Amino acid sequence: MINKDISLTDRFDLTKSPVLLNGTQALVRLVLMQHVRDASAGLNTAGLVTGYRGSPLGAVDIQMTRAAQQLAEAQVTFQPGLNEDLAATAIWGAQQAELRGEGRYDGVFGLWYGKGPGVDRSGDVMRHANMAGTSPHGGVLMAMGDDHTGESSTTLHQSDWAMVDAYMPIMSPAGVQEILDHGLYGWALSRFAGVWVGLKTMKDTIEATAVVDGRLDRMSFVLPDFPMPDDGLNIRLVDTPVAQEARMIDHKRFAAEAFAKANKINKRVWGKPGAKIGFVAAGKNWLDLTHALSLLGIGEVEAERLGLTTYKVGQVWPLEMDGFHDWAEGLDLIIVVEEKRKLIEVQVKEAIFDDRRGRRVYGWHKGDTWENGRRLELFPTRYALDPIDIAEKLGKILIEEGRNTDRIQAGLAMLAETKRADNAQDIAARLPYFCSGCPHNTSTKVPDRSRAYAGIGCHYMVQWMDRDTVGFTQMGGEGTNWIGEAPFSTRDHVFQNLGDGTYNHSGAQAIRAALAAGTNITYKILYNDAVAMTGGQGNEGGLDAPRITAELRAMGVQNIALVYDEKEDVDFKAFPAGIATHERAELPSVQENFSKIKGVSAIVYVQTCAAEKRRRRKRGLFPDPDKRVFINTDVCEGCGDCGVQSNCVSIVPAETELGRKRAIDQSSCNKDFSCVNGFCPSFVTIQGAQIKKQATAEIDLPDLPEPDLPAINGTHNVVITGVGGTGVVTIGAVLAMAAHIDGKGAGMMEMAGLAQKGGRFISIVVWQIRRKTFRPFAWQLANAMR
Repeated sequence: MINKDISLTDRFDLTKSPVLLNGTQALVRLVLMQHVRDASAGLNTAGLVTGYRGSPLGAVDIQMTRAAQQLAEAQVTFQPGLNEDLAATAIWGAQQAELRGEGRYDGVFGLWYGKGPGVDRSGDVMRHANMAGTSPHGGVLMAMGDDHTGESSTTLHQSDWAMVDAYMPIMSPAGVQEILDHGLYGWALSRFAGVWVGLKTMKDTIEATAVVDGRLDRMSFVLPDFPMPDDGLNIRLVDTPVAQEARMIDHKRFAAEAFAKANKINKRVWGKPGAKIGFVAAGKNWLDLTHALSLLGIGEVEAERLGLTTYKVGQVWPLEMDGFHDWAEGLDLIIVVEEKRKLIEVQVKEAIFDDRRGRRVYGWHKGDTWENGRRLELFPTRYALDPIDIAEKLGKILIEEGRNTDRIQAGLAMLAETKRADNAQDIAARLPYFCSGCPHNTSTKVPDRSRAYAGIGCHYMVQWMDRDTVGFTQMGGEGTNWIGEAPFSTRDHVFQNLGDGTYNHSGAQAIRAALAAGTNITYKILYNDAVAMTGGQGNEGGLDAPRITAELRAMGVQNIALVYDEKEDVDFKAFPAGIATHERAELPSVQENFSKIKGVSAIVYVQTCAAEKRRRRKRGLFPDPDKRVFINTDVCEGCGDCGVQSNCVSIVPAETELGRKRAIDQSSCNKDFSCVNGFCPSFVTIQGAQIKKQATAEIDLPDLPEPDLPAINGTHNVVITGVGGTGVVTIGAVLAMAAHIDGKGAGMMEMAGLAQKGGRFISIVVWQIRRKTFRPFAWQLANAMR
């Protein structure tokens, strides 16, 4: 049934449910819900959201900014962090707001966000702040964005163990619904036990869209009967490190377990007591497990018939032991489906270590089987788990354990045939690349016989562009690797690319380190006025190129040059006096000169991000040159020098009767015009040119009958593929919303990676007839994606 009352604003309207929203939007709704729930409980609380963007949490700041009015009405402050650890320190401060009697609210609940490497760099403050504790009416969630497969990261990272190291409980939601559910649980736990709580997010759960139950009263929590110390577990004004450690180890960890037990956050899903084989999983791996079992023809009824049971873990650390013991009673075999370094498995083994009763635990390894001098792996710790592989392994184990059914045999046969048929070789690979007219096309060039290091940001991609640029460091370490390498190298000088976002985040400290070491290095600070890798956000604090040059001078950098795009309006008066200025055509000679300078030097390269130029021009916020460049294919000899000069993907092959020539794709051209730098008579520049629109022929359409729509049997899946920027997200979003309006459950998962830089993009849309529960959608999405 069509519901015409649904609108895009429902996602943050707490009076509306169910609602369609993605995982990042769920974080916005989450903080709004917490404030209203507190008010209903008689508390006057406020919220603080801060962190640093990074995939898969690259759009948190965008969504929070768009919801500024709703956040303000809920007394929630959104303050983007300069970097992750400083943002975490701000959250720590918010927990102290009422300690001195100066607080304006009963408490401040905090939400920190950042990707895995940001969790790593925040380890010091995480330990300090968690040891200190939380406000009784505040609480802290740390939304950690993990990239297990390295799709948009320089490392494959897992943050779970960083949380354990800081004694932080960890929640692992299995989809958008549980981001809301586990988030509310996390704040309640944080207040009760006085701990910060990790909220693990991944592309499978946060870069997903689903219809969810957004009711304020969906979740309710009870306080366990737990023997609290006389002074409680929350933050205090005066404390000692020894007392903090004792409080954490002797009380807080066990308080977290007690809270999980009282609220049954871990639960049996399939099967009954008396089952003999049990499966354990959490978060994304729960989706993998349910999908794998479905591939073997095993559903809830069949699982019970076969003596199987499943255990869904919400709080992965510390694992609530009493509930697990109850579930594991009578089992012969426990299989833990878990990717990366095992956390649940080691707790499971600890739980039954003194009471094995012949119970076996399979996880990383399958029993005590050895192969080539190593124990045989079942679920490896490298990369990620795939439902098909899981299904094959579980199917074989079930057969070994006497559960050899026709369904399992049919499932294994189908998987074998699918893998056999999937043997086509890749005939092409879609390589992410700089956008048309990207500043990095020019700024990352280096003189002959010189070399450079890459850094974190779009310019990282220069490493596969044959520009004598190989090697990188963690964010903020740019150039400090050369401090260690230089004394032992025959090379006297290197260039280091450094984006303005990274400079603002932590890179300025690296320049200071190079100055202190007296290293011969030239930093090329690439100021493009946008953090293009995560959505074109501005730099925190309004950082601009004049301020960067002033800071460099204040640090002690003596040789600084400003290189700029002559087509842009640069206010030279805003720069410090004495800064040499050069048009970008002079960059080669500037670099040649700087490569001979001893010590630290810097080139500030100013050119606006091409993607941002395009967006701003559409909105009338950026100058749009009234000219276009074309290539006369009758004159073009197809030498390709224009591509060498510009490195621009808008230069495309044009097949003619005289062979392959070159042309300019006017639809993607961002009017950088560096392609004309070569000596070529085929280029034609036209002032005042307008692209001719294709005439639309008048078509006399008869009345079209409504199609007969097929009935949906369970779910209907659609996979949409394409290249970043071609509307794949839009198509998926429209289909998902259409299904929602039509009264169907809907979900969508986006696989982006570096799609916005010309890489591949996949969107999976799933819809089904409305059910009373929204829980199935997480694994339905995973099912469709795999």
